[in-house]
Amino acid sequence: MWPRQGEVRCLLADAFYRMAYVEMGNPAAEPVLCVHGLTRNGRDFDPLMEALSERFLVIAPDLPGRGRSQWLPRGELYQPPIYVAALAHLLAAIGRPVMWVGTSLGGICGMMVAATSGQPITRMVLNDIGPHIPKAALVRIRDYMTAAPESFPDLAALEAYLRRVHAPFGKLPDAEWEAMARFSARPLPDGSFALHYDPKIAEPIRAQTPSDVDLWPLWDLIRVPVLAIRGAESDLLLPETLQRMTASGAQSLIVPGAGHAPALSDDASIAAIAAFLSGDSQR
Repeated sequence: MWPRQGEVRCLLADAFYRMAYVEMGNPAAEPVLCVHGLTRNGRDFDPLMEALSERFLVIAPDLPGRGRSQWLPRGELYQPPIYVAALAHLLAAIGRPVMWVGTSLGGICGMMVAATSGQPITRMVLNDIGPHIPKAALVRIRDYMTAAPESFPDLAALEAYLRRVHAPFGKLPDAEWEAMARFSARPLPDGSFALHYDPKIAEPIRAQTPSDVDLWPLWDLIRVPVLAIRGAESDLLLPETLQRMTASGAQSLIVPGAGHAPALSDDASIAAIAAFLSGDSQR
């Protein structure tokens, strides 16, 4: 099944910008919004989308500056409040309650939305992200983004890079790495390829001195059921953070053989997410 493509126009800062998305499933079904991580794009969710589309309408945007979405003019605009503003336009276009699956940055955006009054999220899956983000993980992310090559001679070289820096996604089959490389590639005029995101997205991270991030006050405002997923080897969602999340009512899932962040393409993760989204438990 090939996803349908769409886009919304979002007023961000001083102008309208185009944000692209893909969707699968019956347009009349309950919507599930899947939001990707910092350097990724909506096509990361293809296996999950295909599995969930039998019951739900699954929508996966490319955040501004990624994939098919428009780049923003200044690096300082690549911040969570801007992403949430863009996603609010998509939520308005959907026009009804949604369930949310957020990986890393996508989970931060989900928490920001879910903590607001009158928000439309009914259930939320947080993939390897929580209310505490340790400094060491932010340093690692900053370093790999700073060291990313400007171009690759071919798709094979780009895929090899993705396999190395995203090894914590888990032991993915070759076909998934090949698809990830294809959707992560931006063709250049000389026939080489660049990563399919605006290099300026790294500017806010490079401009800040990394320190622990405390989002517990935001977490305390969330009143919807939450499934918190942790890669068993994650350096970003620490065991003690997950324990505190579950103590306050979240369900949890630990994905063996993965770090930050599980790809959510294995059968066990997909089954757990599908069961959670279909359930009626309350946080």
